[in-house]
Amino acid sequence: MTLDPFYLVADHVGWLRRLLPCGVKLVQLRAKNMDEARLRAEIAEARDLCQAHGAQLIVNDYWRLALELGCDFVHLGQEDLAAADVAAIKAAGVKLGISTHDEAELAIALAAQPDYVALGPIFPTRLKKMPWAPQGFDKLGLWRQKVGGLPLVAIGGLTPERALDCFKAGADSAAVVTDISLNPDPEARCREWVEATRLCR
Repeated sequence: MTLDPFYLVADHVGWLRRLLPCGVKLVQLRAKNMDEARLRAEIAEARDLCQAHGAQLIVNDYWRLALELGCDFVHLGQEDLAAADVAAIKAAGVKLGISTHDEAELAIALAAQPDYVALGPIFPTRLKKMPWAPQGFDKLGLWRQKVGGLPLVAIGGLTPERALDCFKAGADSAAVVTDISLNPDPEARCREWVEATRLCR
């Protein structure tokens, strides 16, 4: 399996309406603090938007809703992974990505036989306070060796320039949150990302 090198992470479907037309082909819906009715509506609309734009949707955390709504890819953090029915996810033919931050978490992730592994934060991030120090390029290189042929996603504090260095260190895809969502012109920044990663496709 291959992942697009530009991996957009969005906290509500409104971002997908705005940014999928900019050429995004891989997007995670990481919705928080929503009731189930709104979550269901957000995931369903995200699914339909991604289908219309030829993009891959990855649903963060809410794997039961993802399966129910016919989505084919979920992403789990370590806490969510511990509570998830991985066998049910795999039986449904749904792909699985897993977050990691240290070697213990990597071992847990690999035991679940995921379709990709994410490592972060590579750089300091403005999104939330992290209990882990920035991982850096050396850690990416080490993860590249440990995950073998699995796709490796870098996340945390990335810009287009930093993403290219992540690819050199062994990452296959660069996940992006605040570099776009906090940009004064998210659409223009998104197009910059699409162009910067064009040669990596």
